[in-house]
Amino acid sequence: MTNGSSITNFILLAFANTRELQLLHFWLFLGIYLAALLGNGLIFTTVAHDQRLHTPMYFFLLNLSILDLGFISTTLPKSMANSLWNTRTISYSRCSAQFFFFLFLMSAEFFLLTIMAYDRYVAICKPLHYGTLLGSTACVCMAAAAWGSGFVTALLHTASTFSLPLCQGNAVDQFFCEVPQILKLACSHAYLREGGLVMFTAFVFWWCFVFIVLSYVRIFRAVLRIPSEQGQHKAFSTCLPHLAVVSLFISTGTFAYLKPPSISSPSLDLVVAVLYSVVPPAVNPLIYSMRNQELKESIRKVISGMALNSGKFSITLQK
Repeated sequence: MTNGSSITNFILLAFANTRELQLLHFWLFLGIYLAALLGNGLIFTTVAHDQRLHTPMYFFLLNLSILDLGFISTTLPKSMANSLWNTRTISYSRCSAQFFFFLFLMSAEFFLLTIMAYDRYVAICKPLHYGTLLGSTACVCMAAAAWGSGFVTALLHTASTFSLPLCQGNAVDQFFCEVPQILKLACSHAYLREGGLVMFTAFVFWWCFVFIVLSYVRIFRAVLRIPSEQGQHKAFSTCLPHLAVVSLFISTGTFAYLKPPSISSPSLDLVVAVLYSVVPPAVNPLIYSMRNQELKESIRKVISGMALNSGKFSITLQK
């Protein structure tokens, strides 16, 4: 038996044992990471600087971009470093910090997506009350509630999980310190201590999911009652990106945490973890900018301004 307090490091699953495949994993993850940084960074910069985008919908989108940047930065840099330097270890303290920040940002993102569903519901179903229900103070409070709820959730689970005695060694069958994989290392009798907290969190997440579903049922009913086809298209164009992001995030995350043990395997767990922890932060900016003409135009202006400033800077250097 291994006591949790005696463990100084964990062993993370490697993507491959051959050097060529390790380098392939490094370059693949590096490309995804840079794409996520560029996409979310552009959205953050565009929303922050364009006065036309200072609305509740884009305020929440800015928060989503910040969460995505933190979410993907929690896991990928360490995994890339392990592949590049051909190592598998992560210290106990760094693993617990990664566990905390991953759960914090993932939970906060889910709560924020729930709030964004409410934003779309009010905008389409109660447009006359939009300014009242989603004023600047209300938006800040709701965003703070999402961040705060994620922080409390992560704090409780991290304190509970890393206080459990570990009897199954220190090998984590994942490329980061994932919640289910750490719990697999706990002693069977101690694992029950975490059960109540897991059930409560699952209950909260379930009601958030129900709220999102009910919001979109009412949204689609309201959109179908719009007489003009152009009005329907405009309403759908503001909802479909959020719905696509929610569907991708919830479907992959739910499968990762609730899949039956009978179909679980290291390779499947690895693929599912990539799908819910790596893919959404990288593709979310693309999903939101594809159907949003206003956002695309603002992004083009930001890129053009950056290119112009870069050109002026190079001319100044030449002089």
